[in-house]
Amino acid sequence: MSDRIDTSEVPPLTGQTVVVIGGSAGIGLATARRARRDGAEVVLTARNPERLATAAADIGARHTAAFDAADPAAVERFFESVTAPIDHVLITAGRPNYGQLLDMSAADVRDAMAAHVVSALEVARHAKSKMRPPGSLVLIGGTGGRRIDHRLGIVPAATAALPPFTAALALELAPLRVNLVAAGFVDTPLSASLLGDHLESRREQLRATLPIGRVVTADDVAALAVHLMVNTALTGATYDIDGGQQFT
Repeated sequence: MSDRIDTSEVPPLTGQTVVVIGGSAGIGLATARRARRDGAEVVLTARNPERLATAAADIGARHTAAFDAADPAAVERFFESVTAPIDHVLITAGRPNYGQLLDMSAADVRDAMAAHVVSALEVARHAKSKMRPPGSLVLIGGTGGRRIDHRLGIVPAATAALPPFTAALALELAPLRVNLVAAGFVDTPLSASLLGDHLESRREQLRATLPIGRVVTADDVAALAVHLMVNTALTGATYDIDGGQQFT
């Protein structure tokens, strides 16, 4: 009989299920991949069925569902269809609206201000009964509210609403947990679509000015998101991840 002690560790998400809303690319896909590596079963959702199928095959997702997270009825139907217990939900769906305030209609302003809050609330409402404590809801926002800049339009106001919303939702959902990841620029396909031909110049600028000397990636954000799932002492808080961008 050997006296050797087995020092191998059980992956921290072993036996848990992670649902990623908006998981076909970028931060969502990177988080799903990391959650799988850390032992979780993963359910991926996204709007585009083809991209969703490719992402699911890439990471070995247990299940997928194609729907628009901005559609409350679709969100309700999805969670009604889930039979296994859920431990964590990550919401990355949606994109920022950089419209200038005076150029926006009243409807545009309502959508820009409420989109992330309403989507998160609908997910929380319908996921709650399927989740088991001390599971968590992880929201993705931004650091735009830290600095007012005319080039950002309504984004600072929209992102500033998310930290108090997160804290209030955490109190209502307890003992389930709710946390917010506030990201600066992240090098993702979404960033590429927003910046177009200016993407590489933006990367170069950030490499030259950020205290960390490099651009924040989707994998960086994924590492933080999974940490918020694993650390059961964290709830109601906002965690910045921008490489020091707001201080430059």
